[in-house]
Amino acid sequence: MRNFFRSNLIQALMVLLLGIVFLDGMSVFIKTLLPRYSALELSAYRNVIGMIPAFVLMFWSGELRKNPRALIIPQWKLALGRGLMVTLAQLFWYISLGQSEFALVAALGYTMSLFVVVLSVPLLGERVGIWRTIAVVMGFAGAVWIVRPTGDNFNLYALLPLAAAFCYALSMVTVRLVDTAVSNALLYLYSAVAAAVINVIVVQATTGFAGIDNMQDGIQITIMSLLGGCGVICMLVSVRMAEPSLLAPFNYFGLISAFTMGWLVFGEAPFDKIFPGVLLIIGGGLLVLWREKPGKRVALQK
Repeated sequence: MRNFFRSNLIQALMVLLLGIVFLDGMSVFIKTLLPRYSALELSAYRNVIGMIPAFVLMFWSGELRKNPRALIIPQWKLALGRGLMVTLAQLFWYISLGQSEFALVAALGYTMSLFVVVLSVPLLGERVGIWRTIAVVMGFAGAVWIVRPTGDNFNLYALLPLAAAFCYALSMVTVRLVDTAVSNALLYLYSAVAAAVINVIVVQATTGFAGIDNMQDGIQITIMSLLGGCGVICMLVSVRMAEPSLLAPFNYFGLISAFTMGWLVFGEAPFDKIFPGVLLIIGGGLLVLWREKPGKRVALQK
């Protein structure tokens, strides 16, 4: 059992699931705040305040006390470019949360796993075998089964979570292209700074900042931003511990937390819709876990 939890895959999986819960919590706060604040404004707050976890982690690790030159990433252009990917993903995601049901947005967002597997082939040169493909398809089928989408659901707003999922997947896969010596906090800080600058410029050039109405909203915005920052750091850590396409099927476990939060906060009661789709979601994750047992790792790569 001890060796089981020492496995890089298991540790990466646990960090991934924690990050998913954080990000689902962030989405709940965003949906609650959207009637009073624009998606652009919330995205700007999210990126500026969301840098705090990165600074705290860097201070705790002593990274901030190093030579300033040590904070320069060799692939700094790619690191900053991830900020643009994140900005687009956030904009698409936030708008969709304000226009569609929470459960529908959450389910469509988990197509990110499919995009991760697909993008890992040309960008990382990974060989995605039949078992990983089956696992991801099983998870996606479970997500579709839970939502049971109809023709009326797939309007322009229903496509936004798919666009967000693609941008998020692109930002996650490109993490593997950055030097492994670069800390997760520093890597996240680069993209967060770039995203914050882009957001602030766009907001000032368009709608402008309306300001925070009251202390309660300020607290919610702060919690939302911190959850987002911690969630992204967890996701970064996980994909640097294990191959993105290997972790992809486990992203579907986030549907459970998303549906639970939607029920508690928005009064949704989707439990009659979860089965049997959730069995496919769990089955996809367990399939990858089973194929990763000692002695089967080679078979997974074929």
